[in-house]
Amino acid sequence: MTRLAETLAPERLGRSFRWLWASSWASQLGDGFALAAAPLLVASQTHDPFLVAMGATLGHLPWLLFGLFAGVVADRIDRRMVVAVADGCRAVVLLVLTATIVTEQVDIWMVLVAIFLLGTAETFADSAYVTLMPMVVQKPDYGIANARLQSGTLIGNQMAGPPIGAALFAAGMAFPFVAQAVLLVMSALLLFRMKIPVIERTHEPQHVLADIREGLHWLWHHAAVRTLTLTIVSFNVTFGAAWSVLVLYATQRLDLGEVGFGLLTTSMALGGMLGVASYGWLEKHVSLGNIMRAGLILETLTHVALAVTTVPWIALVIFFLFGAHAFIWGTTSSSVRQRAVPTELQGRVGSVYLIGVFGGMVLGGAIGGVVAQIWGVTGPFWFAFVGSALILAVIWPQLRHIAHEDELIRTGEPSAPRS
Repeated sequence: MTRLAETLAPERLGRSFRWLWASSWASQLGDGFALAAAPLLVASQTHDPFLVAMGATLGHLPWLLFGLFAGVVADRIDRRMVVAVADGCRAVVLLVLTATIVTEQVDIWMVLVAIFLLGTAETFADSAYVTLMPMVVQKPDYGIANARLQSGTLIGNQMAGPPIGAALFAAGMAFPFVAQAVLLVMSALLLFRMKIPVIERTHEPQHVLADIREGLHWLWHHAAVRTLTLTIVSFNVTFGAAWSVLVLYATQRLDLGEVGFGLLTTSMALGGMLGVASYGWLEKHVSLGNIMRAGLILETLTHVALAVTTVPWIALVIFFLFGAHAFIWGTTSSSVRQRAVPTELQGRVGSVYLIGVFGGMVLGGAIGGVVAQIWGVTGPFWFAFVGSALILAVIWPQLRHIAHEDELIRTGEPSAPRS
């Protein structure tokens, strides 16, 4: 048992990291339940395509509305408390929603309001959550720590959670939401087993807008983090465009049906497991700059490969490789950002990055829908390929900043803002 614990969460990462890791697994499993159950609940209340689409949009909208403020909150208040209170609010919303289901008072508008409130609380929880690992783990170990946290996302949120959530929904409409509420409370309690240092602030809190400007100013003048942020925004526009029609691509282009569509996402998750498992070796033998260069090339080629293939097994292989890239990229980008950003700015800079993640997806999804209507289901993949290739050509020279950041880490030199 001790050997298993050492493999999953090495002792050098510390006991506080193990509590954080356990908390992550609980919350990610609950979110995985909702990933399947929430759309099923929406569909049970309406067949209006606009309202169904609103259900997905309202979950991401709070990031664009409150993301910057959430980052300020994470930098001002005990970060464990922010996550715990936000998760507690999510649990309350879920239990109220459950009560309306059990009493048969639920309707589509209640569901949409609940999704928006849950997304708002999750915005604050995630903004603070991503700052906790750098407070308890040494910088050289950020890569392996992020890879272990990614495993919770991969298995709980993407592999195990959705099918369990769907099965619970089939057994009783309220069951997955009660289960998620319990897991969120468990996650919050586990966080308080962590011991985190007090943040040493360089100055007294300013006006909220001044704090936001400080975070934006730091990000823009740090070359590596600026490059990461611009890359994730632009590549998520192209990624979001292609993935917005993925279910249509699977059923119409590959003729896979609903079960086959599930196989595509499963294949991507299996590739992610390979990426997470191999990250420790990869980080030791390949520079961060080259990891990112190879990943962006692979992502660009993924779009054109999916655009031209009509063979299901080839598509499954492509999704497997893309899944490995996606989790390697996520681990690398998180590690670079967390190593570079001062502790007192982690919330604000991290929130800007996450706004870019969701903002790019929302914009890309809108573009993908329009392109698909004009040029068919493969149109968004061709748009993604051409767009990614152009973006990669423009940002290629800037990736040297990430390589330079890697050199500083390996030599033990301090990281400082550079323009």
